[in-house]
Amino acid sequence: MPRTNRQWVLARRPQGDLDPSRPNCFELRTTQAPEPGPGQALVRVDWLSIDPTQRGWLNDSPNYRAPVGLGEVMRGGGVGEVVASNAPALPVGTHVYGELGWQDYAIGTSEGLYGIHPVPPGVEPRSMLGLFGATGLTAYFGMTDVGRPEPAETVVVSAAAGATGAIAAQIAKARDARVIGIAGGERKCRWAVETAGLDACIDHTSDDVPAELARLAPNGIDVYFDNVGGDLLEAVLDRLALHARIVVCGGVASGYRGEMPATGPRNYLQLGLRRARMEGFVFLDHVDRFPEAFDALATWSANGDIVLEESVAKDLTQAPAALAGLFRGHNLGKQLVRVRG
Repeated sequence: MPRTNRQWVLARRPQGDLDPSRPNCFELRTTQAPEPGPGQALVRVDWLSIDPTQRGWLNDSPNYRAPVGLGEVMRGGGVGEVVASNAPALPVGTHVYGELGWQDYAIGTSEGLYGIHPVPPGVEPRSMLGLFGATGLTAYFGMTDVGRPEPAETVVVSAAAGATGAIAAQIAKARDARVIGIAGGERKCRWAVETAGLDACIDHTSDDVPAELARLAPNGIDVYFDNVGGDLLEAVLDRLALHARIVVCGGVASGYRGEMPATGPRNYLQLGLRRARMEGFVFLDHVDRFPEAFDALATWSANGDIVLEESVAKDLTQAPAALAGLFRGHNLGKQLVRVRG
């Protein structure tokens, strides 16, 4: 029987912020799902990962990956089930993950990093979008390789109740650091402390962030895992300890609009005065070490050192709004879309 395939395609480049109330640059098109060719499998997409980096892919400007092309299905990670197959490694009924895109059905092969791959036995498929996906891998390599927190050091994590920040903060706790989160709103801060086990959390929507950093980190900040940039980054730069490390993971304050951000950091010379290091990274630089990261993340999760939260948007039609909502703080933890409501 023919399968109807809804697809969100990029119809035009966005200008400014995305609007959660309308699709903006996307158009929802309906086609027939293709039949798999030699070596291919057809996947019914069940869940989609929604991540801030996807906003950056909409701009026609340099990024760590090429922009999404006009008329192309919106790029994104997903998990689903193989429903038709000419690929021996992907038999019908296999739960898989990969770059499936914003659509009901995706087709591809099991080859390459961005191919379709079986979910490991015993693993909840959605975990391949969060803990064992780009989210968890980014948190792992950013915190362990760039941040390198030592026991009793003070670590600050912005967006500490978001998908990546929450995992990064808990990795630092698992390494016996003292961890201060920064999050937006009382609900998120309460979750960060009471559920994720952080030592403290600053609400940037109501607290005086510089004053709270001075109170909570009187001896300075050893590691800052930055997901936001802007004013929060400037506030942390003024509180650095000697030889501090700043992990440049994201810049949600910029909106990823492809234009010059409105704020600094203006006080970047604090890096020199404090003999500090500010370093960027991309998790894809460490593909050969993914098994190491999977093992560590699985161990921390099994021990209860990492707990996760999800925000779920119901139905594929909600994907654009879910992406826009990330930049307004709508999510707690990982933002997912359940494709069929």
